[in-house]
Amino acid sequence: MKNASIAKKMWVGFGVFLAFLILLFVLIYNGVIGYMPDMSQLRNPTDKFASTIYADGGEEMGRYYRSKGNRTFVDYSHLSPHLRNALVATEDVRFDGHSGIDIRALGRSIVKRIILGQHNAGGGSTITQQLAKQLYSPESSNIFERALQKPIEWVIAIKLERYYTKDEIVQMYFNQFDFLNNAVGIKSASTLYFGKNPSTLNIQEAATLVGMCKNPSYYNPLRHPERTRQRRNVVLEQMCKAGFISDADCSSLQQTPLSLNLNKIDSHQDVAPYFKEELRRVLMASKPDPKDYSKWNHQAYVDDSAAWENNPLFGWCNKHTKPDGSHYDIYSDGLKIYTTIDIRMQKHAEDAVYKYMAGHLQPSFERQRGGMHNPYTDNTSELSRAAKQSIINNAIKRTARYQMLKEKGMSEAEIMDNFRTPTNLTLFTYNGEIERKISPLDSILYSKSFLRCSTMAMDPKTGYVKSYVGGPNFKFFKYDMVSTGRRQIGSTIKPFVYSQAIENGGLTPCDIRPGGAPQIKWYNTVWNPRNGGGGGSMTLKQALTYSKNWITAGFMKGTSPNWIEEQGYYVMSPEDLVRWMHSFGITSYLEPVPALCLGSSEVTLREMVAAYSAFANGGMRIEPIYVSCICDNNGNVIDEFVAPQNEIMSEDTYIKMLTLLEGVVASGTGARVRSYGITAEMGGKTGTTNFSSDGWFMALTPDLVVGTWVGGEDRFIHLAGSQGADLALPIFAYFMKAVYDDPLLSYSQEARFKVPSGYDVCGNGYLDLVGNNSGSYRRIDRSNAGSADDADGAGAAIEGVFD
Repeated sequence: MKNASIAKKMWVGFGVFLAFLILLFVLIYNGVIGYMPDMSQLRNPTDKFASTIYADGGEEMGRYYRSKGNRTFVDYSHLSPHLRNALVATEDVRFDGHSGIDIRALGRSIVKRIILGQHNAGGGSTITQQLAKQLYSPESSNIFERALQKPIEWVIAIKLERYYTKDEIVQMYFNQFDFLNNAVGIKSASTLYFGKNPSTLNIQEAATLVGMCKNPSYYNPLRHPERTRQRRNVVLEQMCKAGFISDADCSSLQQTPLSLNLNKIDSHQDVAPYFKEELRRVLMASKPDPKDYSKWNHQAYVDDSAAWENNPLFGWCNKHTKPDGSHYDIYSDGLKIYTTIDIRMQKHAEDAVYKYMAGHLQPSFERQRGGMHNPYTDNTSELSRAAKQSIINNAIKRTARYQMLKEKGMSEAEIMDNFRTPTNLTLFTYNGEIERKISPLDSILYSKSFLRCSTMAMDPKTGYVKSYVGGPNFKFFKYDMVSTGRRQIGSTIKPFVYSQAIENGGLTPCDIRPGGAPQIKWYNTVWNPRNGGGGGSMTLKQALTYSKNWITAGFMKGTSPNWIEEQGYYVMSPEDLVRWMHSFGITSYLEPVPALCLGSSEVTLREMVAAYSAFANGGMRIEPIYVSCICDNNGNVIDEFVAPQNEIMSEDTYIKMLTLLEGVVASGTGARVRSYGITAEMGGKTGTTNFSSDGWFMALTPDLVVGTWVGGEDRFIHLAGSQGADLALPIFAYFMKAVYDDPLLSYSQEARFKVPSGYDVCGNGYLDLVGNNSGSYRRIDRSNAGSADDADGAGAAIEGVFD
């Protein structure tokens, strides 16, 4: 009776335990206990795939992903069969025969691991359970949390088996697994460790990657190659036991070395890093709210507001929704972003920057300043010692080190002591990174001693941005001087002044403007700019060719008439010039003062390139675009982009301006271009600001508009005695020479601007020989205007050559 009573109690206890387990699983299944994803999430699990950026020719340029998110989707059909065989043989040999839970493996694991304490007996988790853990289980902080997660994963595994085939489960498993070293998913891992696509992995390579699935940190091939090779051999042995490979193949493959072919994934090494970061900012932008912008950065709010309204790409992710109603995310939605960047032109642009900055300009500046510790001007009338110290102090406060020390509660004095204390730091040089023991304060001055630069090339007919370099090195100098940084534009503004005078004042390149100091009366002052060289009267073409300040300033109307206006010459108000420049798409603030005509306002390089497109595109200004197409992770087109154009000036004004700009390159301040072996038709304009703080060169060819800028990080860093032709033009010349010499690019020095043959740019019988690089004008006999011989000057009296 006593034994029967004990047996009864045991059966009752077992029944209660079984009922408890059933109740537990019912509660878990219905989401009462623990987290249970709903049906829609199970049918469409959230795969966080990196978005891939492609160049115009289809080459991969880089990816957007968050930490542990460098994952690219791979379809099952593109997986090597050896991957599936290795995974099944090692992790779940009865994978094709169960419905999510392997009872035999689970029972073995309970007996050996829990009852017998054999911790090396292997786990009981199926591939589907492991996938459930990857998809839905958060990190557990202790053994009890993990114990609760196990039954939840069993239930999720059963549900996953209801909705997916075995092949789809394998596909999701490999796409989800983190193989470390920034390689999440089989596509990234195959590329990183073997330089291959997943479809081409051989048996031993597949075995290596599957071996990592047991514990990727412990079997990390970069840190523990021999340990990883031994784990690979275990996988090969399991494949042999499962019948996927023969004994002979197993023995042979186990003798092979690990044979990695590393292709390290590093966002700083991607092509066009400044472009990639600007594209990220544009795609992920939110609708501008003035509360999110500092008072000193109000212009950014103005620019972003205009971009939000007018640029379909700006804020694209927050303007478009996925089928489930949520917004797109470049970090997790696996988008395929096809950009306009030409990979070869981008490389030529980066090479041109390095060649001139590292080989000439930076060494020249270092010699001028006597080293790398004192980048600022010594002119105390321009920059006092107190002002210089203020600039340095502000630079200190913008560093991450300062913020970290401040959060620790250090006083200002303690922080400054820290900044004066030498420590080991990594520094930039054009020959590679170096380690030096240097104080953080000195490292700031060292960094500021490197000159900055930027260049951007755009197709003036399509708006495609072909190359984009925002600085000398993205890792060390992240501030983008193409789209973010604004600098005074100097004489590159003059084509806007001249085009306004031609369009609205009816002037021609042959019209003569009075020389001499303009004496612009502006309220209680009289403004007279400096003027290089002679100051006599000259034609518009001469004035722009040699960039004469007095002639340009003479177009400005003051608060009361000056002698030029009183003589009846055409003048414009500063407000007129502001409106005219805004029509070119320039959104930066332009102060309406007479000095504006000489480039006193600050504008981005991107704005300048877009504005100059009107001078190369028949008077039509075109918006730069970065992206031609965006597709989902299956390659389906979501959106396509075409650059908008708007007419700025008449064709007549366009041709006259083209004549003026060609003269600058033919025999003016931009003539140095010809010394680089470039004979192509082109126009351009140099620009230099006070004390040579900035050097510009804006250039246009029949196929490209290119802007280049060079200067210091701060405007008090001067390149004494240098002009735009010395600072920025050589970068452009190196770039264009490489582009023209590249047989794989379609650009030719034989290309010509499309203008009517024998166009009368002066309207008084003067014919400009457009494209002859001489910039000269000849009188034609109007009675025989249609004669080709007369157009060439045969029998025609040469009345004047103005260059």
